[in-house]
Amino acid sequence: MAGVSAAAKLSPHASVTVLEREPSLGYHSTGRSAAIFIRNYGNATLRALNVIAEPEFIEPIGISDRTLLSPRGQLLFGDDSEIDKLQSYADGSDGLVWLSQAETLEMVPILRIERVASSIYEHSAQEIDVDRMLQGYARLARANGAQIELAQGVESVGFTEGIWTLRTAKDTFQAPVVINAAGAWADNLAVIAGLGRMNLSPLRRSAVMIPSPTGYDTGQWPVFADIAETFYAKPGAGRIMISPADEDPVEPHDAWAEDMVLAEGIDRYERAVTVPVTRVERNWAGLRTFAPDRTPVVGFDRRAQGFFWLAGQGGYGIQTAPALSQITADLVLGRAGSIKADILAAIAPDRFLDI
Repeated sequence: MAGVSAAAKLSPHASVTVLEREPSLGYHSTGRSAAIFIRNYGNATLRALNVIAEPEFIEPIGISDRTLLSPRGQLLFGDDSEIDKLQSYADGSDGLVWLSQAETLEMVPILRIERVASSIYEHSAQEIDVDRMLQGYARLARANGAQIELAQGVESVGFTEGIWTLRTAKDTFQAPVVINAAGAWADNLAVIAGLGRMNLSPLRRSAVMIPSPTGYDTGQWPVFADIAETFYAKPGAGRIMISPADEDPVEPHDAWAEDMVLAEGIDRYERAVTVPVTRVERNWAGLRTFAPDRTPVVGFDRRAQGFFWLAGQGGYGIQTAPALSQITADLVLGRAGSIKADILAAIAPDRFLDI
């Protein structure tokens, strides 16, 4: 999503080529996203980016003929010992509503009463049509003349006289600017280019899909999670997706879920609800890549002319894509843009460079 959305924003003003190492777009983290827009998700910088991004989801001009969002909502609950954690999450948030125990159980009736003292509800949390979003950006980029090259994994990167040369197993590409939107492989690409790492950490996040519990209409249920972040559940289309909210450090790879991690996640879920899990329909895993401060890394690397970072989006890459792609286009094209200086400083690669 990061590379294709940036290509869509840059393509009206520059010659753009996207090199995708896989045979299809969205194969890794983009295609395995929980696909929820949560305005209050993340630290202060990410929440600011969410606000910037939201209008494009609502009116995705040139990307889709209708909104990319649909109603869902998010419910975070806690027991008596976790009220302070709920309050901490609510502090600095916007548009949250506190619910009583009874209101919480009315919203998600399978929750165990002893696990719920109170909850906070974000009505504005909405589902994202990730595939329509990705294909819309790709279609817009191509319409503006951009080339999207599939199965073109970069094997070498060199820089001579103001020009970057990237070689794959099949072709050679040249440009004055390289945008490193390689996700979990972003540090690897930087090393190939002769630069140091940003110490990005790919963390595995797993999920299972189970049938919705018999006798309940889950269609209007929100995403629900305990405030301690031991699991989250996303209802929809007669099923419930459950994640153990795992963050296991791994090397960049085609991620898969481990049985023990999934079993632990299902156990955490079952301890919070009254209906046991009787069947798992499928499972998967993806990689969420974080910088040390859990804030994206976006901007030119001052160690190398024309090398631009668009990485470290963590678990926020889909919902921040409209904002970060616009920031990328503004910075690459040398436009002032309208993003506040403190946000640009908070995401700049310079914050990790002591040279």
